[in-house]
Amino acid sequence: MKKGISVFAATLLLACLAMLLGCHSKSVDLHIYTWADYIKPELVQRFELENRCKIIIDTFDSNEAMYAKLKAGATGYDLITPSSYMAKIMNDQGMLLSLDHAQLPNLLHIDSEYLQIAIDPEMKYSVPYMVSYTGLGYLQDAVADVTPSWKMLERPELKGRMTMLNDMRETIGAALKYLGYSLNTVNDDELLAAKAVVIGWKKNLAKFENEQYKTGLASGEFQLVHGYSGDILKVQEDNEQVAFLIPEEGFSLACDDLVIPKTAGQVDLALKFINFIHTPNVAAANTEYISYLCPNRASYDLLSEEIKSNPGIFPSAAIRSKGEVIQDLGESNGKYTKIWDEIKAAGD
Repeated sequence: MKKGISVFAATLLLACLAMLLGCHSKSVDLHIYTWADYIKPELVQRFELENRCKIIIDTFDSNEAMYAKLKAGATGYDLITPSSYMAKIMNDQGMLLSLDHAQLPNLLHIDSEYLQIAIDPEMKYSVPYMVSYTGLGYLQDAVADVTPSWKMLERPELKGRMTMLNDMRETIGAALKYLGYSLNTVNDDELLAAKAVVIGWKKNLAKFENEQYKTGLASGEFQLVHGYSGDILKVQEDNEQVAFLIPEEGFSLACDDLVIPKTAGQVDLALKFINFIHTPNVAAANTEYISYLCPNRASYDLLSEEIKSNPGIFPSAAIRSKGEVIQDLGESNGKYTKIWDEIKAAGD
């Protein structure tokens, strides 16, 4: 009897140990909601190995689409990469956690020059991830007489071979800069003028869209596209005829941020990921891979000369001075929504 009990107890103990070891070895999931192709895959694998976790990535193609999904009740995300103006909207609406800087020692590497124009310079709720410039990509062997201007979108010979971003702030903003206005204006007359310009451009466009313009430019389906610097520079790897220009009238200077939603289930792991991303050698590898600039000053010396000399990644001070950061306009955001709806309906 004692022997039977002893065997039973030993068996039970082994079973419990197996369960405990199984639980201990089971990885946790880090759910990231971000733009497509926005982190080097090898870095994902490295973080997973170092932290015994699995990263699951969902993607969005515009800030507004991401925001609408979350407002409709979507949860389960631990880390999101909205543009700065959208991060502010989300924070103002109580959707984001404040960040514990004690768990983010690599914040000391953030480029202070960038923080001078950041919407959240103290990084209370967001950490800069990637900086981009919005401009025009084109095929050098298909587009003649190129000038660094938004006026390129008026070219009749390119009708049906051009696209613009399906993003109200970026596309209306391009027209505002073309007219000499701020892309954050709330002046009704200026906005109406910008609407007329975009409707004029629309007549030449194949479509408004945020993803297919990249492959379309590489394949030659499109010859001139409105897009983000990193997207267009990445496409150069597939087609050496692709070039990128920053319009002389001005442009959108944007930063996508790393934020943690209040509904996150893996807050500590999300903080580890943010800190990991700003490890200098990780930041450099990510910049090299996706062709956007991670504003991590300690990483700059680790970049290749090709990247450091690329004006699409490191534009001159003169060009950078013409960039403007999209701001949250509060109740006046509705003015842009109304005009964007009218632009979309025009000619339909």
